[in-house]
Amino acid sequence: MLVRTLVARFARSAAARRRPSPLSIASANTPLLASPEVEGAVSRRPGVPLVGAAKWVVAPFPSMEKVFLRQYHSPPQSGYGSSSQINQGEFTEMSWEGIVGAVDAARMNKQQVVETEHLMKAFLEQKDGLARRIFAKAGVDNTAVLQATDQFISSQPKITGDISGPVIGQNLVSLLDNARKNKKDFGDEFLSVEHFLLAFCLDKRFGQQLFKSINLSEKELKDAVTAVRGSQRVTDQNPEGKYQALEKYGNDLTELARRGKLDPVIGRDDEIRRLAQRMVRGDVPEPLLNRRLISLDMGSLLAGAKFRGDFEERLKAVLKEVTSSNGQIILFIDEIHTVEQLEEPWMLETC
Repeated sequence: MLVRTLVARFARSAAARRRPSPLSIASANTPLLASPEVEGAVSRRPGVPLVGAAKWVVAPFPSMEKVFLRQYHSPPQSGYGSSSQINQGEFTEMSWEGIVGAVDAARMNKQQVVETEHLMKAFLEQKDGLARRIFAKAGVDNTAVLQATDQFISSQPKITGDISGPVIGQNLVSLLDNARKNKKDFGDEFLSVEHFLLAFCLDKRFGQQLFKSINLSEKELKDAVTAVRGSQRVTDQNPEGKYQALEKYGNDLTELARRGKLDPVIGRDDEIRRLAQRMVRGDVPEPLLNRRLISLDMGSLLAGAKFRGDFEERLKAVLKEVTSSNGQIILFIDEIHTVEQLEEPWMLETC
C-alpha cells in the first residue's frame, strides 16, 4: 500500500513538472505582463521582478526585447482596467528608433527598468537626429546634454547577473502619454521626436533636472522646435527628413556673404554671389531689402533619392518653406539641366 501511494505521488509530481507554466507558454504576441488570472501562480515565485502593482509581473521568456517592442502593456496606475500600449504604427521612424535604443541603453547599463533617461540617451545618439538639431537650434551643446544624461544613468541602481527582460518605467509611461498630448496639440498624425522632447519638460524624474542643468527653458525649447519644424506637419512616418529642407538642400548666400565666406567664382554664380553681397549691404532695390537669397543644391536634393516619392517629397518640403516665408526667401535654382542627364525619367517629369 505504501509503495502504491509513493508511486502515485511520484506520477502526479512528474505530470506537474511536464505541465507548461503560464509563463513558458507565452508566445511572441503575448504582452510582457502576466494577466491577473495567472497572478497567483507567478507572483510568489522567487526572483521574479514585480512591476507597479504587486499583481503584475514580468514574463521572463526569450527575445524579451522583441516582445517589448512589438506589444507592451504597462502596469495600470490603479486596478486592472487601464493600460498604456506601445504600438510601432503610431511612431515616426526616428522616434521608434529611439524606443528601441532606450531598451538597448538600459540593457547595456545593466538596468532592467527602461526610463526617460534611457530614451533621451537614445535620441542624442542618433546620427543627424532631430533631438540634436533641436538642441543645437536652442543654442545648447549636445555633448553637454549627453554627458549629463550619462551621469544620471550611471547614478541609477544596476542589476548583477542575468536580466530577465526590460520593464517600462512609470515615468516613461507618463512621458509617452504627454507626448501623445503634444502630438494632438500640433495636429500631427504620428508621434515624432519633438513631441517627446517637449514632454521632458514635465518629466520630474529626469527631464526637468536635465533642462535646469543646461539652462534650457521650456519657452526656448518650444521656440527651437518651431524653428526646426517650420510649418510642416507630421503626416507620415518620416517627417524629420523634411524639416529644415532649405538648410539641408540649399546654401544661404546672404548669410555666407554676411560672414564673409562666399567663395570667389566666375560666370553666372559670380553674379549671384555679387547680388548676395549687395543684399547684405542694402545696395539693392526695395523689394530685395532684408531678403534671403538661397541657392538650391540640386546634387544634395537628388542624392539618395531612389524613388520618385523621395525626390518629390524633398522638393515639396523646399517649396513649402519658401512659400511659408511670405516673400522673405528668394530661391535660385541652378544646374537644373543636370536632371536631364539622369537615367530616371520621373525626376525630369517632377521638375
